[in-house]
Amino acid sequence: MTKFLLALHVLVAIVAIGPVTVAASMFPPAARRALADPEDPRAAETVRLLHRICRVYAGIGVGVPVLGFATAQSMGVLGDAWLIVSIVLTTCAAAVLLALVLPRQEALLDAVDGAGPGAASHAGTAAGGPDAPTATAVPGTGAATDTAAPDTRTATGTAGSMDSPDTAAVAAGPRATVRLAMFTGIFNLLWATVTVLMIVRPGSTTGA
Repeated sequence: MTKFLLALHVLVAIVAIGPVTVAASMFPPAARRALADPEDPRAAETVRLLHRICRVYAGIGVGVPVLGFATAQSMGVLGDAWLIVSIVLTTCAAAVLLALVLPRQEALLDAVDGAGPGAASHAGTAAGGPDAPTATAVPGTGAATDTAAPDTRTATGTAGSMDSPDTAAVAAGPRATVRLAMFTGIFNLLWATVTVLMIVRPGSTTGA
């Protein structure tokens, strides 16, 4: 039973954590390319795909510590120092992924979507394009109605308060992707350390 749990633990770790580390590492440069060329739909689709991979496989990765605890209990090593350190590092890696990596990916993805080809036309319409409401004259009075004018001013004010696609791209530009790459590197380093501890098991009496 111990060998079965260990094999299952290793397989789930490879299947779940592997795609997350690869996709998360590819996300920052892909986001930079998408922000640099908002007219490229393939670049934006790549960013969406990488973020989807990270989210889906992060959920599957919950099975890794669960199977790890079951394997450790079967092996009788729950009190070993190397396992306790591995648990702490795994918790830190999960916190980095959930609190620092995925939210920043979502923010960059929103910026990519906001800088897409449809964003400018939508902003132009909101700012008073061909479909914007206009004041109409009341027959026989020579005066214009007041109902359309406030709507026009509201739409214009709203458009002015919103960030334009170019402004959103600057706000989520290279600095944001660099920070995301840094947090992704920390996540990958934590998981690499856990992997080494699981293989070497320093101080363990069970041997490697």
